[in-house]
Amino acid sequence: MSTLTYPEVGATRLGPLPDGYNHLHHRAAVGRGRADFETAGAAVTEWRMHRAAGARVNASAARAAAGIAVDVSAGIGRLRIAAPCEIVWTEYGSNRTGFAYGTLARHPECGEESFVVELADDGTVWFTVMAFSRPASWYARLAGPLVPLAQHWYARRLGNVLRRTVSAA
Repeated sequence: MSTLTYPEVGATRLGPLPDGYNHLHHRAAVGRGRADFETAGAAVTEWRMHRAAGARVNASAARAAAGIAVDVSAGIGRLRIAAPCEIVWTEYGSNRTGFAYGTLARHPECGEESFVVELADDGTVWFTVMAFSRPASWYARLAGPLVPLAQHWYARRLGNVLRRTVSAA
């Protein structure tokens, strides 16, 4: 197992998020009913959501599981930024499915991000991204307030991609 770059491992599971970091919380309705929940949960935990949103994902397993390595990258050519992570928790419940990964060395940020799908009592399928992070690289520090804006944009993009994935199933 690799060494995570932050001490608050698992804080995205149920919160609260730790002080001293930028916080992200995005929630979006992506479907309705058990079938949509199952479709969304599989897309999240099998990396299809990230890939459909334009990220390159190299994972040591086909499905999220605690302890596996995941390298997520975005960009083109020399401008591609790699973000090495490790899955720190997963949940495969009857009404809640998802995972979180934490940052490893060479990740531009330091922190944790979770991606969870929940089936509410009223049948709504919710997708939630929760994260805490702070810059770890010189270029993330240089980007300053643009990084949280980009993270919020990406979270919204993931929700839209997941909604389209569910509606196409």
